[in-house]
Amino acid sequence: MSTQLPKGMEHHPDILALREHAEAVTSTTAAQGTEALAICTGLFLAISPWVVGFTAYPGLTISNLVLGIAFAVLMAGYGPAFGRTHARAWACVAIGAWTIIAPWAVNGGAHVRRTILTNVITGGVMTCLALAAVGLAFTGMTGMARRRD
Repeated sequence: MSTQLPKGMEHHPDILALREHAEAVTSTTAAQGTEALAICTGLFLAISPWVVGFTAYPGLTISNLVLGIAFAVLMAGYGPAFGRTHARAWACVAIGAWTIIAPWAVNGGAHVRRTILTNVITGGVMTCLALAAVGLAFTGMTGMARRRD
């Protein structure tokens, strides 16, 4: 009678504990709300040139469209695979920061009040939501470390 332990890192107790933690975090209202708001914010950024009316600036229009879709897609990955994708939130923080400075970086001196307001407010919300997603990944981790000791 042989009792052979499973081999490989996927069966390591720490990996299993992290997966359980990720599953618990994903099921919270805060995580689901953050994900839903982030997806809506990304989609708003993507359509904002047409909604707000600054399609006369093609560089900013393309930037908002591409980055809005990218933000929504990256943030949508948290629900089904939070344990493996929460690191994407750092890329979303960068997208949010770029969104804030894009009216000046892309358009140079040719910008109007509505492009600035739209991008600064939307970029700020995006950055906050991405930082919230990063923070959710670490909630309860100190308790896990204490239980192992």
